[in-house]
Amino acid sequence: MTNKAVISLTTGLEDAEKATVAFLVAVGAAETGRPTLMFLTKEAVRLVIDGTATGVACDGCPPLADLVKRYQAAGGEFYVCPICFTAKALDTDRMIAGAQLQGSVPMWQWIGDDGATTFSY
Repeated sequence: MTNKAVISLTTGLEDAEKATVAFLVAVGAAETGRPTLMFLTKEAVRLVIDGTATGVACDGCPPLADLVKRYQAAGGEFYVCPICFTAKALDTDRMIAGAQLQGSVPMWQWIGDDGATTFSY
């Protein structure tokens, strides 16, 4: 049985509540010791640009920036769709720690033969 977790996120700040929920799930996995990967596509690729993942999605929600820091501190990794990132003309020099341009093949290699628990937002 696997203990890896993969959280696929397609949504950025246009739906901050969905992004917050994805980060809450990722933080929970990483902070409990699971190897955790967030696979970011579409608008979610913007969240790895330094200074972008900010704000509070709802009354009582933790700040998104705090969740990102907790995820990084727990050893969580970000694979960022290179096609989506390039299509948005984003700057790799502004990517946060732990973020890598990696597509679906590297994601499957990270998962490996034992599989992973997955969530998609």
